[in-house]
Order: sequence, then structure tokens, then C-alpha cells
Amino acid sequence: SPSQRHGYCTLGEAFNRLDFSSAIQDIRRFNYVVKLLQLIAKSQLTSLSGAAQKNYFNILDKIVQKVMEDQYNPRLIKDLLQDLSSTLCILIRGVGKSVLVGNINIWICRLETILLWQQQLKNLQMNKQVNNGLTLSDLPLHMLNNILYRFSDGWDIITLGQVTPTLYMLSEDRQLWKKLCQYHFAEKQFCRHLIPSEKGHIDWKLMYFALQKYYPIKEQYGDTLHFCRHCSILFWKDTGHPCTASDPNTCLMPVSPQHFIDLFKF
Repeated sequence: SPSQRHGYCTLGEAFNRLDFSSAIQDIRRFNYVVKLLQLIAKSQLTSLSGAAQKNYFNILDKIVQKVMEDQYNPRLIKDLLQDLSSTLCILIRGVGKSVLVGNINIWICRLETILLWQQQLKNLQMNKQVNNGLTLSDLPLHMLNNILYRFSDGWDIITLGQVTPTLYMLSEDRQLWKKLCQYHFAEKQFCRHLIPSEKGHIDWKLMYFALQKYYPIKEQYGDTLHFCRHCSILFWKDTGHPCTASDPNTCLMPVSPQHFIDLFKF
């Protein structure tokens, strides 16, 4: 049975017991949990029990509050809320036909809360750090370039490029976008979508965003959930678990957010 595969009967039960509320306080796990919530918003909302829904919205509330306080990765959470509100609008409009667990008024309240959060995030003002020490602009060019080459998301490069004219110049570098395309996509994928610029070169920046529409980009997380095939248990990689296998490393399997959801599709 599926529950013997990973120790949980439903997505909601796993979601409740893996303590994602604490996980979002850990900066290495934050993006993973947000991505997982986003995937649930897109396709699994109606499969959650009443208790799991409550837990889902509690965690979401904590995430939004954290972003408001720490201003940590607002773009990520805006995307999640956008997907969630789209799904809810469709489900609420189709009430009677749809399989929403719980009273329709609760869902309408939840949708109103989401719209309020979206407004708050829209009005979020980034704190200006008053600091007379070294600023980003004081760093030498090769260091600034190094920082840009560390990003794995094109939107982060564009955002940083808006900070100063120098960063804008570095963020438009063809080589930077070529490397990003090569990191995320296979050679045969870009051969299908070659976009030449006016000078006849390949426009790697446009390519990146074109390819992103067709193919999933590689996801990077500081810490991910892992599954132990020997013990049938899900756990955070950094926390580990006491495994009884003779060679525990051969039993471990990283679980991406999508894979986590797929474990419960049967």
C-alpha cells in the first residue's frame, strides 16, 4: 500500500507531521516549503482534509508574516499567492460541482485573506539599511560579477541589475545568461528555441526566459527532504535519522517538492 511506502496515509497527514511550521524558520528550508505549498495550491488543495487545510493556511500565514518582517524573498511568496488565489477563484465559482472540503464561507474568508496579503506585499517597502560601512557599489567589478554568477534564477539577476548602472551593465552580459541557460537546460532543448539578436549572436537572456516557459528549471534548496527506502521514512537531510541499514547512504533518496506530492498520488 502507498502508506507502507513512506509511512503516511495522505498528503495532509505527512504535511501535518513533518512540522513545516518550524522548517520555515530555517533559511535553508524556507524556499523548499514555499515551493511545496505552491504545488499543493496548483493541484492538491481539494485532496486535503479539513485539519490539513487549517494547517496549510497557518503555515502560509507564518510565511507571509516572516516575509513582511524579514523581507525575505517576497517574489517567491507573491507567485504562491497568485497561484492559490487563481485556484480558489475557480473552485469557489464552481461550488456545488467542486469537491471543496468545508464550508464555502470559510473558503471565501480565506480568499479575502489572500487578497489582503497580496496587497500588503505589494505595499512592502524594503528597509534602507543605514550603514556607513562598505556597500555593494564599493566592491571591485570581479567580485560583483562573481555574485551575479552565483544566482540560479534569472529574475534575481534582473532585480540586482536595477540597483546601480554598473550592476546593470554586468547583468546584461551575454556570457552570464549563456552559463545560466547551460546550467538549467540541455543542449537539445536550446537548439529548438534559438533566438538570434540583431547582430546575429544568440540572445541568451531571451533564450533563458523562452526556455523557462517550455521546460522546468533546476531547483536549488539549502536543505531538502529525503526518503529512506530501508526505514520508509521522510526526514530533512540536515537532521538525518537513525537508520538501521548496514549502509544507510545507499537507501537515501532526495525528495523534490514535486516528488513529495507524487508520493501521494495513487
